[in-house]
Amino acid sequence: MEYPMQDFETDRETDLLLGSNSANNGSDMEDFLPSHYVRGRRRRRGWVTSLCSCWCSMWKRCCGPRELTDRTVLIGRPTQGKYPANAIRNQKYNIITFLPLVLYQQFKFFLNLYFLIMALSQFVPDIRIGYLYTYWGPLCFVLFVTICREAVDDLRRHRRDQEVNSQRCTRLTNNPDKLYETVAASKLRVGDLIIVDKDERIPADLVLLRTSEKSGSVFVRTDQLDGETDWKLRLAVPYTQKLQSDKQLLEVKASIYVEKPQKDIHSFIGTFTRDDSPNSSEGLDLENTLWTNCVIASGQALGVVIYTGPETRSVMNNSAPRSKVGLLDMELNTLTKLLFAAVVGLALLMMALKGFSGPWYRYTFRFILLFSYIIPISLRVNLDMGKSFYSWSIGRDPLLKGTAVRCTTIPEELGRISYLLSDKTGTLTQNSMVLKRLHLGTVSYTAETFIDVASVLKGAYSNPETMSNSTNGKFRRLENTRIKDAVQALALCHNVTPVYETTGDSETSSITSEVEADQHIVNENCVNYQASSPDEVALVQWTQEVGLTLHTRDLNSMRLKAPNGRLLNYTILQVFPFTSETKRMGIIVKDLQTGEICFYLKGADVVMSAIVQYTDWLDEEVGNMAREGLRTLVVAKKILTEEQYLDFETRYNAARMAITDRVSRVAQVIESLEREMELLCVTGVEDKLQENVRPTLELLRNAGIKIWMLTGDKLETACCIAKSSQLVSRTQSLYVFKKVVTRTDAHLELNSFRRRSDCALVITGESLEVCLQYYQQEFMDLACSAPAVVCCRCSPTQKLQLYVVQLIQKHTGKRTAAIGDGGNDVSMIQQADAGIGIEGREGKQASLAGDFSIPQFSHLARLLLVHGRRSYKRSASLSQFVVHRGLIISTMQAVFSSVFYLSSVALYQGLLMVGYATIYTMFPVFSLVLDQDVSAEIALTFPELYKELSKGRSLSYKTFFMWVLISIYQGGVIMYGALLLFEDEFIHIVAISFSSLILTELIMVALNIRTWHYLMVLAELFSLGVYAISLFLFHDYFDSEFIQTRDFFWKVLVITLISCLPLYILKILRKKFSPPSYSKLS
Repeated sequence: MEYPMQDFETDRETDLLLGSNSANNGSDMEDFLPSHYVRGRRRRRGWVTSLCSCWCSMWKRCCGPRELTDRTVLIGRPTQGKYPANAIRNQKYNIITFLPLVLYQQFKFFLNLYFLIMALSQFVPDIRIGYLYTYWGPLCFVLFVTICREAVDDLRRHRRDQEVNSQRCTRLTNNPDKLYETVAASKLRVGDLIIVDKDERIPADLVLLRTSEKSGSVFVRTDQLDGETDWKLRLAVPYTQKLQSDKQLLEVKASIYVEKPQKDIHSFIGTFTRDDSPNSSEGLDLENTLWTNCVIASGQALGVVIYTGPETRSVMNNSAPRSKVGLLDMELNTLTKLLFAAVVGLALLMMALKGFSGPWYRYTFRFILLFSYIIPISLRVNLDMGKSFYSWSIGRDPLLKGTAVRCTTIPEELGRISYLLSDKTGTLTQNSMVLKRLHLGTVSYTAETFIDVASVLKGAYSNPETMSNSTNGKFRRLENTRIKDAVQALALCHNVTPVYETTGDSETSSITSEVEADQHIVNENCVNYQASSPDEVALVQWTQEVGLTLHTRDLNSMRLKAPNGRLLNYTILQVFPFTSETKRMGIIVKDLQTGEICFYLKGADVVMSAIVQYTDWLDEEVGNMAREGLRTLVVAKKILTEEQYLDFETRYNAARMAITDRVSRVAQVIESLEREMELLCVTGVEDKLQENVRPTLELLRNAGIKIWMLTGDKLETACCIAKSSQLVSRTQSLYVFKKVVTRTDAHLELNSFRRRSDCALVITGESLEVCLQYYQQEFMDLACSAPAVVCCRCSPTQKLQLYVVQLIQKHTGKRTAAIGDGGNDVSMIQQADAGIGIEGREGKQASLAGDFSIPQFSHLARLLLVHGRRSYKRSASLSQFVVHRGLIISTMQAVFSSVFYLSSVALYQGLLMVGYATIYTMFPVFSLVLDQDVSAEIALTFPELYKELSKGRSLSYKTFFMWVLISIYQGGVIMYGALLLFEDEFIHIVAISFSSLILTELIMVALNIRTWHYLMVLAELFSLGVYAISLFLFHDYFDSEFIQTRDFFWKVLVITLISCLPLYILKILRKKFSPPSYSKLS
């Protein structure tokens, strides 16, 4: 079609030709085209745009990531908006994606893809060899077994998720007849008002509205979220806390604006607004929140749900579960590619000898099909069944009670672990502090002699004369007085608050108001100490055991209960909390009985040694306790006059009001008091280790496994646990990596650590991030060569733990295992090659997400050194035998084809080929999963045996090519022997060669078994019996008269003897002159 010439201005012509305003060229061009063409063009463009926008919107809605938005949550009224369900989901598949994803996971392996192509080729008549079932039968069986296994595994995950999602929660309703209802956690929605009781897990992210405490405060345990053992204080919204009952929450007109969901667990921005009162907004921050997976430490809490399911902080910090593939599977996939190359090479060799004439490509493909048994399809079946058996064995081990295998595809990974990444709290330790030693300078008390302290204390408080504290500390005190002062200091110098259980109306779940709380009866026998540090709780509990009990405490006062029942009242004048910079905690109290003002101080020896008066025993005793793995605290005291305290208070308040340098000025004023203090005692607190942690870590070290401990605790705590748990051996020392901020600092510290040999590394999370930012390669070289690494203050733990696992995997290429018990460990567990979860007191999240679940850390040694080692060695032996079984028959096919004029005709037809890989040889070969080179006791006694497995020598190119040579030798001997010895008919060749082949396979299995099991004997006899029966039943393949002659028997025996006897002789010679390490221990 021609368009008429149109006149337009020269400027517009120039713009059009030069392409200016290219973005609008399309629309400009339309000015010069006919109107009907422009309308059609716009119509088509509109249809295309509409279709694209519809497709994009559907894709985003179904498959795209959910858009995270901020929201306004109404109190006591339904909240508008679409938010995800409050459900935890660890499943890999759903009903739609199950089959496609499982098939993809299978056919991404070259082995399965190869056999799929081979099976499909049998639909082409020109290249069909034998019957369809000879190819499709094994392939369908493999896929059926795999699909069933994956379905069972995912169904188990679904059931475990259901257990968590069905947790019962108490929810407030608008029903006047029934104010409270019990619902499953998965039914919670944004805007719901729920009540969480003591020791219950928080099922969704909440804003705290009311608590059972008068002050509106509540303590929560967050170790399942951030790994920190400290209890965190959370505060209710002041307006809702003042309400008289829960029912009034449904009547107030208020709302809460919350930011959009994010990963940061240490920040929150929100606003509480009363709709009925202008200018009544209150800012909300982290102190007003309760995150999912935290646990209420005491009392009750009522909150409004603001985030659910995948939008909660806990879930957002967890990575999606990945389908893990074992290293053995990847190695076999590589060997399969080599075997395929051998198949193609052998087919091309046959065609080269035959000549590339006629339809040569058809003959080439037929040869590839004939030699395809070099790559055995039964390899996947045997390995998958073996994995299931290993998993079953682990679950049935009587010494591993409570152990569960969540993922049955990677049990061999347990046998090749080089790096173990472990959480500390709840994994290595019980997070239960106990005072083990008290040293007063002249005498040291231990758990056995604490009863003496109690008796001295009882006598001191019973006699009023000893209660007067008039000494000035300038002269040596009597021992009894020193004991009383030390215990009194421990009972006063802390931030512990006692909480008593109340007895009242237990039928209602309502949060009690202040008036109602006063009517409840306090049960003094049920006291629970709340504090930000478990060390302080341990010291206060110990003072209670020896007779001096912390009775009550609030912001301004404290009351102690003496052994004689007398109450001692103190006023709290100042509290100086512990910080990582000062490494000490102080308190100034006034004794209301005597009017005496005392300044107590406790802290780490490195800072306290310069504060207390000089003594010659402090450094020595602190060193002795540290070597025992105890956490040490030095306690000191200073008596102040009224004038001294008033002067200090004036200067302290002035420093706190300073606009500039406030922190340093306050520190200077406090330090003015910290001079020439009287040393009272040194305490040694032990964080109780899990049962048998020390011998377990020693076994793992000797097995060549390097252990990285990742914890959110303080550096001092991490060092103490590393020593007490014997994470490092007695001959090794700890190198504490100094805090680095700049690139220069990191460079200097790395050089300093490089000069240290055989030294474990201790580093903080902040310093680790700086090193990885500037010197990632250098740091990983040094860290991976260290015998152990302790990384403390990993916060947020999820992000750094996940990053560390990825770095080790990428840098070393070794197999990693991760073990933990908390929700903060899930990302690390899922990323590691073998994730192990411990089902502890704090929850099941790590256990549910792990590939393996154990009840305690000490089970790890047996899991790795016994079951992991056996699984890997058995799978390696099994896979090599299955490959040998395919190679030997393919060698016989190659000899047969080359002798009979290079014909592409199968040596064995139909049922013989199917029976060879299944009923004739399957049971003896699979019985290798019962084989073991050493007993479990020897494997645990000599963990060095495990060290050899990390090198992968059980299945390597060397062992692979050895089996290739064995297969070629045996296949050649059997085929050439049958050709030389047969006399009359071709069917006799089949009978002689196939019988020799079956006997050779059975004898080879017997020669390689190291420890016989009765099932192995039964498998050998069963297979031999079934084949003997087949000789008489399969008349199409065997001559029934010939197989009953002496010629048949002696020919088969001679060929079998020649194929197996040399290998038996080589085995004896090798065992005599170069025995394997395990044989020396058996």
